[in-house]
Amino acid sequence: MGIIADKISDLKEREKKVLQMGGEKAVAKQKDKARLTARERLNVLFDPGTFREIDMFVTHRCVNFDMKEVEIPSDGVITGHGLVEGRPVFAFAQDFTARAGSLGEMHAKKICKVMDMALKAGVPFVGLNDSGGARIQEGVDALSGYGQIFYRNSVGSGVIPQISAIMGPTAGGAVYSPAMTDFIFMVKNTSYMFITGPEVIKSVTGEEITFEELGGAMTHNEKSGVAHFACENDEDTLNQIKRLLSYLPSNNMEEPPLVNTGDNPKRTDAALDSLIPDNPNQSYDMRDVIRSIVDNGEFFEPHEHYAKNIIVCFARLNGRTIGIIANQPKVMAGCLDIDASDKASRFIRLCDAFNIPMLTIADVPGYLPGSNQEWAGIIRHGAKLLWTYSEATVPKMLLVTRKDYGGSYLAMCSKDLGADMAFAWPSAEIAVMGAAGAANIIHRKEIKEAENPGEKRKEKIREYEALFSNPYCAANRGYIDAVIVPSETRPRLIEALEIMCAKREIRPPKKHGNIPL
Repeated sequence: MGIIADKISDLKEREKKVLQMGGEKAVAKQKDKARLTARERLNVLFDPGTFREIDMFVTHRCVNFDMKEVEIPSDGVITGHGLVEGRPVFAFAQDFTARAGSLGEMHAKKICKVMDMALKAGVPFVGLNDSGGARIQEGVDALSGYGQIFYRNSVGSGVIPQISAIMGPTAGGAVYSPAMTDFIFMVKNTSYMFITGPEVIKSVTGEEITFEELGGAMTHNEKSGVAHFACENDEDTLNQIKRLLSYLPSNNMEEPPLVNTGDNPKRTDAALDSLIPDNPNQSYDMRDVIRSIVDNGEFFEPHEHYAKNIIVCFARLNGRTIGIIANQPKVMAGCLDIDASDKASRFIRLCDAFNIPMLTIADVPGYLPGSNQEWAGIIRHGAKLLWTYSEATVPKMLLVTRKDYGGSYLAMCSKDLGADMAFAWPSAEIAVMGAAGAANIIHRKEIKEAENPGEKRKEKIREYEALFSNPYCAANRGYIDAVIVPSETRPRLIEALEIMCAKREIRPPKKHGNIPL
C-alpha cells in the first residue's frame, strides 16, 4: 500500500469511529425509548443517498472538569445538506447518544455554519432537536452558542423556511431557537419542551407535575400553542416535515411549487348548496367546505388542536399552494378570541412572507365577549388580525358563507383590509351585528312602549333581517364582488387566483411597522 492508500485507510477508520456515535450501549438505550438515532432520522428525512455531512470531525475545546479526556463524536450534533423530494435542504440532528446531545461552543458553531449556508443558498433549514441542554462544563461559551443560533433564527426569518422537530428533551435556553422558527413538530410521549423542569418547579413552588403534563406534545399543541404538530413517532414526524416542505417555496424570492394534482378546476359540488343549516344558530363543519373546494379534498393543518374556533391550513387550488384561514362554527360558534387571533395572525404573516396566496372563509358572529378576554387583552390581540391582513401583499380572497358581523367582519379580511376578490354565498349575513341585537338597540323605545313587546320585537327583527341579513347590501356597495352559487365555489376561486397570482403591491418604505404584540 502506498502513502495515499494509507491515508485513505486512516480516513475510513476515523469515519467509522464517528459513525458509531455514542457507542453501542448509548445507541441501544436510545432504541429502548422508541426513538431513532440522529443519523437514522437524517436518513428518513433526506432522499436516499443524498445527505452529505459537514464538520464530521469537529471536536470540543473544553479542558475544564476533566473534559480534556472526554471524546464526543461530532461534538453531539450531525450537520449537512441533501435533497428532500428532490429539493435542497440543510439540517442538523442533535445526537443524544453523544453526551446527551449537549450544546457547547463547537456544537453551536456547527449549527451556525449550516444556518449561514442555508441562508446564502436560499434553501429551507430543518433542526432535529434532542438535547440535554447547555453543556454546563463550557459555561458562558455554551450560552454564547445559543445566542448565536437565536440571532441567525431572527435574520433568516421570512427569508427561508425554518422548521424544528422536538424529538427528545428540550429544556431551558434550548427551547427558544425552536420557538423562533416557523413551525414546531413534537413527538407524542417522547418529546418535551419547558423552561424549567418538574424537579425545579417542585423545589420552588411545591407543585408536582409530570414531564408529559408540563411540556409534552399534546400540552404544547392543545394548551400553549407553542407547537404546531403532534406526531405519532419519529418516522411520522419526519414524513410530516416533508409534507409541509412540499407546500413551501425554498425562499422568499420564489413562488411555492406548482403541482399537478389531477383535480378538475371546473369541478362543482352540489352538496354545498344545502350545507348551511336553516337555523342560523345551528353549526356545521367548516372542514367540509374546505374539502369540497381544494384539490382532491386534501389540506395540511398546523395548530389543529389549538384555538379550534379557527382553522388555518395549507391546500392547493389547481396545483397552486394557498393558505386558508377559516372560522369554525362547530367551536364557540366561530367567535374570535385571543388564541384564535394569535393563531391566525402568525399564519397570515408566514403566508405573506413566502408568497402564498390566502383564502379567508368567514362565518363569524363577533369577538368573544367577557371580562377574562378583555382583561387578557382581546383588543390588542384582536388588532393583530387587522394588522396582518392589512400588511399582507399576497393575493387575498374572501368567501363569506354565513354570519360576518361587526369588527370581526373587518378582521376576517374585508375589502377594506385588502381582499382582492370577495365572494359571498346567498346565505351570507353581512351587518354590524345580528338582527336580534340590532333590533333591540335601534327600536328599544318602540318595543318597550308596544302593546305586545314580544311581537313588536319579532317584527323589527324581521325588518332588520330583510335589510341586512343577506349579502346584497354589501354587494350593492361593492364590498362583495360577487354573490355566487355555493356549488360553483371551487371554479370561481380558481379563476380569481389565476387572474391575481401575478399581483404586485408596493408599500411605503420603512424599517418595519410596530405590530401590536
